[in-house]
Amino acid sequence: MELTILMPCLNEAETLGVCIDKANTFLRESKVDGEVLISDNGSTDDSVKIATEKGAMPWLHRYIGNPVLSKIGCVLFHSNIGDFHCGLRGYNREAILSLGLQTPGMEYASEMVIKSELNHLKITEVPTTLKKDGRSRAPHLRSFRDGWRHLKLLLMYCPDWLFKYPSIILMSIGVIGSLTILLGHLGGLNIRFSINTLLYLMLFIILSFTSFTSFLMVKLYAYNHDFLPTGEKNWNQILRGDYFIFGGMIAALIGIIMSIVALVIWHGKDYGALEPEKIMRLTIPAVALIIMGAQSFFDGFIIGIIKVKNKDE
Repeated sequence: MELTILMPCLNEAETLGVCIDKANTFLRESKVDGEVLISDNGSTDDSVKIATEKGAMPWLHRYIGNPVLSKIGCVLFHSNIGDFHCGLRGYNREAILSLGLQTPGMEYASEMVIKSELNHLKITEVPTTLKKDGRSRAPHLRSFRDGWRHLKLLLMYCPDWLFKYPSIILMSIGVIGSLTILLGHLGGLNIRFSINTLLYLMLFIILSFTSFTSFLMVKLYAYNHDFLPTGEKNWNQILRGDYFIFGGMIAALIGIIMSIVALVIWHGKDYGALEPEKIMRLTIPAVALIIMGAQSFFDGFIIGIIKVKNKDE
């Protein structure tokens, strides 16, 4: 077996020599055929010279950031990895290259775990010893900036939790509440819900529709750019842009017809004052249908754009 110990480096002159010595000692004592490779990212100190010639974790990271983000990752991706962010990794080169890792920053560590889980690679976690930081300068890590980038990546690779599940909750509340109000009055405990509540319930339905169509677009994009593991559904066959276009046109047309009915009712009142409790039970759903119909119409064309393949692909 051949082993490459790869160390990313950016101005690490104070500790690089010690790390290289420890790595070489490990290779020698373990009788492993290997090498120590330093990947420099533009150091301006003596890091390159040292490489050529030859920390304790902050409490915020240790007790909040790292465990919370790792726990979220375990829930979203059904993983048993206790630390998504440890920088000490050993892996098979061919297996990692096959994952097509893309992220340029510190979230690269999370992406490696996420894609390994999605592609059912074997992952084993072993304890590591955390040493006190030997550098006099501040680390490159920025707690909130890099923490947000990790969290955002976790959600991007799990559109079910980001888009689908929230849309199901919003749609359930919106549809049940709206139908109850439209068929009568939603009330209880001396509280009466009517058209004002209906307006917000329709907002829930619109947001739910937007969230769910975003979920479908993400799935389609991920399928066409090999972000999804082998064996995933063929989203090109499931999502047909024409269905969205014509479905959107029908929904918008129904909304327009309902609006015309409201206009006729207004005409019957000689364009005078109307009873909001009655007329808005018609106009609010009409506007919601027009909005969702228009979105569906444009989504149909976006689906077509996503499906277009470059000649090099």
